[in-house]
Amino acid sequence: MKSFAKTALALAATLALAAPAWAFPDRPVQLLVPWAAGGGMDAVMRIFASGLENELKVPVNVVNRTGGGGLTGHSAIANATADGYTIGGVSPEVSFFKTLGLGDITPENFDLFSRVSLIPAGVTVKADSPHKTISDFLKAVKDSPKGTFMASGTGVGGSWHIASGGLLKAAGIEADAVRWVPSNGGAPALQDLAAGGISVFTGSPIEAKAMLDAGRVRTILLMTEERHPNFPDVPSAKEAGLNWTYQNWFALAAPKGVPADRRKILFDAAERTMQREDVRNGMSQRGITPVWDKPGEFAAYAKTFTENGNAVLKDLGLAKN
Repeated sequence: MKSFAKTALALAATLALAAPAWAFPDRPVQLLVPWAAGGGMDAVMRIFASGLENELKVPVNVVNRTGGGGLTGHSAIANATADGYTIGGVSPEVSFFKTLGLGDITPENFDLFSRVSLIPAGVTVKADSPHKTISDFLKAVKDSPKGTFMASGTGVGGSWHIASGGLLKAAGIEADAVRWVPSNGGAPALQDLAAGGISVFTGSPIEAKAMLDAGRVRTILLMTEERHPNFPDVPSAKEAGLNWTYQNWFALAAPKGVPADRRKILFDAAERTMQREDVRNGMSQRGITPVWDKPGEFAAYAKTFTENGNAVLKDLGLAKN
């Protein structure tokens, strides 16, 4: 009997240590968002979380961890316990913290699952601007003293600043020829554009939709290879002969080290989530392109994206490392 009891205890211990995959998740999953509630990433991740709940069969709680220009939340994701119960949304800023001297977090600090959405950069001018095409605008910049034109859309060194510098560089113009005016986001920058305080907004026309519909501004270029279905009349950078594309992205990631069986459950559930009609429609109705990468595809994309963006930051004189 003693031998049998010992065997039973050993078996029970082995099963407990094995933590069978089908037992995960058995409690709520936390999805950290490094940006404030009500913002673009928050909206996307809440749509995604709603679908993921249906796939995992447990609550998925969105928790906003703001501060440090995104550094606080991204650090919280990277440093979370790697048990599968904490995942997070990452944004392009994670590619540039180190170069800008803001922190040591890079895409390599995460287990990158996939991009979830794409938001293209554009060139938007005031409705009565004399620049009807991107060629008109770039010629005016080239023919004017440095700093004559002013752009905005985010803080210094942010995604839309990089979008502006990269576009100018592709056109054979100095990356900092257009003076960057820092802002707290697209909304205040667009108000400034409509009021004549700046010359151009290089954020996404998705952010400008209300003002575009009201006829207060005009988008003359999308920094994409093809025309966007939500803006069929706006030419792409490729059409304009410019070898530069830039799309902001929001992605799903986890801290490194999540057990393989749990990671597979999360990845497969997330992939199914992005195939759900309610999730895809929820994003598309906001002008946001839903996307899901093949395994390993996002990591390769992030590497190239980081290299290209950091090259522009150097051209802008903003690189610290």
